[in-house]
Amino acid sequence: MRKYMFTGVYSSASWARLVQGSDDRATAFGTLLRSLGGSLDAIYWTAGNGEVRAIAELPDALAAKAVVTATVKTGAFSTVEVEELLSEDQLRDTLVLARSVGAFYEPPGASAVRPAPVTGD
Repeated sequence: MRKYMFTGVYSSASWARLVQGSDDRATAFGTLLRSLGGSLDAIYWTAGNGEVRAIAELPDALAAKAVVTATVKTGAFSTVEVEELLSEDQLRDTLVLARSVGAFYEPPGASAVRPAPVTGD
């Protein structure tokens, strides 16, 4: 299973409904995740701007995108973003892989600053 972090910003209408009668948002989100073969690790709300952040396990990026789409379509959020999280081991593997393919990528503009080949007269 892969780990994902979801960040959402509730709409003002959602905040108004929550103030009137809050419900268990962790259970609601967990139910959505389980329907896609996933689970909820943790859910938090930021104190400053009221964002909601959730760490979840899901089978793949398609399931993660389905979560975003399902939540956005309700109009309850002004934005929802998702990022896949890497473990320490996955980061290490990524760095090893990047080193092995580094010679195959030319940075933007490299051809403009590359010295012209020397030709014989």
